[in-house]
Amino acid sequence: MPVELASGTEPTCELCQREVRSVTRHHLVPREEGGRYGPTVALCQPCHSTIHLLLSNRELARQYATIEALQQAPELQKYLHWVRRSRVEHISNRRRRQ
Repeated sequence: MPVELASGTEPTCELCQREVRSVTRHHLVPREEGGRYGPTVALCQPCHSTIHLLLSNRELARQYATIEALQQAPELQKYLHWVRRSRVEHISNRRRRQ
């Protein structure tokens, strides 16, 4: 679900640190792993999709339950290097079956 901000304010993705048009809420511990009411972070759509493409819910819950851990995840380094230099607002990733 997109997060609305005051008009004129550009949201910032907490993972890639880019200013983007809109962000979504990512549960740091996936709902399926017990994080339904836990902390969330604001992510751009490309980052949110890529996290779920590259990391399982179990990995997210056990190893990457903070934004700092996600920023250091080896699986995301190549992507983060690319997206931080990009103006992309939307990507189409097909999620793998888990």
